[in-house]
Amino acid sequence: MHPPPPSCIDAVAAIRFGRGRCSPEKPLLMSRPILSRRRGLAWLAALPILACTPPGWAAAAPGGADPAAVTAPIRALNAELLRIMQAGKTVPFARRYAMLAPTVAAAFDLPLILRVSVGPGWAKLPADQQTALLVAFRRYTVASYVDNFDSFDGEHFDLTPQPRPVPGGAQVVLTQIVSRSGTSHQIDYVMRQVDGAWKAVDVLADGSISRVAVQRSDFRHLLDQGGAPALMASLRRKVRDLSCRAASFGPSALLVRKSMRSSRSFLYCL
Repeated sequence: MHPPPPSCIDAVAAIRFGRGRCSPEKPLLMSRPILSRRRGLAWLAALPILACTPPGWAAAAPGGADPAAVTAPIRALNAELLRIMQAGKTVPFARRYAMLAPTVAAAFDLPLILRVSVGPGWAKLPADQQTALLVAFRRYTVASYVDNFDSFDGEHFDLTPQPRPVPGGAQVVLTQIVSRSGTSHQIDYVMRQVDGAWKAVDVLADGSISRVAVQRSDFRHLLDQGGAPALMASLRRKVRDLSCRAASFGPSALLVRKSMRSSRSFLYCL
């Protein structure tokens, strides 16, 4: 594992008033009772994230940010997640993907997340590989959400209306996902202003656990093994596996199982 950048611990500690840590070795174990029917929160904690801001990034937002503008993308994301959860597996995976994709694109700065996850080698990649990687990364991000938020058992999201400012111009939106029984788990979003719009560049599980170092390590391993083509192949394979797995348990399960043994499998998988 590679150590986090120097500013990482400082940024998270500011969020947690000195108690935060950011370490690629820190285990990302989620509370199971709240999502006993779903792996959603566990995946959300594993989303590519960027609270550990690499040195040299410019401040992305002025002080005095409008709280409603900062929190709006996360409110929309939470609402759409609940909608696909309530739709459940009776709605085809591709349709739920189409429902969620625009909201994910609006809520997250995925191009920036990808660039930082790839690291310094990003600038050396040909433009066509950068474009293809971004497409694959977007599809994987959305498909992972759809796969993991696939059923509903009375959960809801609570969002604190007033975001918390942190050094560097970022704002942290504080949220919780709450089960029917009242068990909750904290999920915080680090927001930066991108071309006038607020977007998430980080997700903190339990208010402190950042995954940027793990994301970068995973990508670096693939890039070291086979360059951008290896990373693209891995992301595309994961999208196909997620969508095919969902289809194989849906209303068309028998057709899918038959098609998986033929060249027609693409009809049921992304």
